Amino acid sequence: MLATGEVKCIDEEIPFEIPQGWEWCRIRNISQSYIGLTYCPSEVSPQGTIVLRSSNIQDGKIVLDDIVRVTKNISEKLQVEKNDIIICARNGSAKLVGKSAIVTEITEPMTFGAFMAICKTSLYQYVSIFLQSDLFFSQLRDVSGTTTINQLTQSNFNGFLIAIPPLEEQHRIFEKINDVLPIVEIYGNKQEQLNKLNDNLRENVKKSILQEAIQGKLVQQIAEEGTAQDLLEQIKAEKLNLVKKGKLKKSALATSIIYKGDDNKYYEQIGSEVTEIELPFDFPSSWSIVRLYAVCQLTDGLKTTGKQCLLDAKYLRGKSSGTIIEQGKLVYKGDNIMLVDGENSGEVFIVPQDGYMGSTFKQLWISSSMYEPYILAFIQFYKETLRNSKKGAAIPHLNKELFYGLIIGIPPFQEQKRIVQKIELSAQLLK
Repeated sequence: MLATGEVKCIDEEIPFEIPQGWEWCRIRNISQSYIGLTYCPSEVSPQGTIVLRSSNIQDGKIVLDDIVRVTKNISEKLQVEKNDIIICARNGSAKLVGKSAIVTEITEPMTFGAFMAICKTSLYQYVSIFLQSDLFFSQLRDVSGTTTINQLTQSNFNGFLIAIPPLEEQHRIFEKINDVLPIVEIYGNKQEQLNKLNDNLRENVKKSILQEAIQGKLVQQIAEEGTAQDLLEQIKAEKLNLVKKGKLKKSALATSIIYKGDDNKYYEQIGSEVTEIELPFDFPSSWSIVRLYAVCQLTDGLKTTGKQCLLDAKYLRGKSSGTIIEQGKLVYKGDNIMLVDGENSGEVFIVPQDGYMGSTFKQLWISSSMYEPYILAFIQFYKETLRNSKKGAAIPHLNKELFYGLIIGIPPFQEQKRIVQKIELSAQLLK
């Protein structure tokens, strides 16, 4: 029955049947609610009244950390009393709107901010359970997204439906919830630990598979496939040809020879100078050992004009729509480009369409004599090393010296393909 005396059918609003002796009602029939205090920076003072904010509600409790105080006069209805329920009524994050807590004690005067609401009711124990229920949040979802900011208005809140049991039953429900929730919390913590363990296990196993791959332990060596020495000669000839065509810089021809001496130690020869070096692990005898710059290079792409899509990181991750620009460094569908500036330096993308590289990218040239997915798997293994070794303070960027200097074992071409096939099979099993 409405305040006007009119009777309105609300069958469609009633979400479920309730036991005999219970009644449906609106929140406004059993409580008083208010939206909080608005204050300005000049009213903030270390000696003022505590203003409760969203950050003061943590895990269903009022926590007086990081508090704000104001000297403004507080009206009686905005003064917080014991057993009041404080609710986050407005926030940019939908997940935070609706979180609440009972005020269990008052040690000094308190009020609450403009993005908060208060619910004053003698049925505070039962209402606090309702405010954590799906019935409350389902009604909140229906009204909180009606503006650009997620919010619970006083009018909406007052109109929410709540199922009310007899008073003694409310007390029994509250006691039972208090008995059960600690067990649920323990289970939840264990589940979070298990989820974290599973995620870490998956990543650790994936990294272990990649490590086995790049040191020649993932698949067997087959003598009939020969050695990788012929590949190095092909790569050298390919780079020389690309330098002549102006597609690679002359510095790409720089090389070194890494070999294992009779004393089982590794040495690197650059020109006439020979130096003993440390390798991260041993490699099969049929493999050749080089630094990464011998098989791949970072280049700028073809500078050109004409309308093309801008291939920036957000677009490549599918988090933004494409922007069309008039000029830039052109790359083609299927090319590899590497992020060289920012927190995720070292991340490699396969270009989904012709377009201009964003300014934070370099094109990743990989010798056609190599099996490309093998090189990408090698880079993937060193992903964290590259991210944690960025240079620069304002805008951290890829440590190219470290990147080019990584030691890579080169298997025969067919073995590279078998390694990648095994990695892909393992990835499917991990899923």
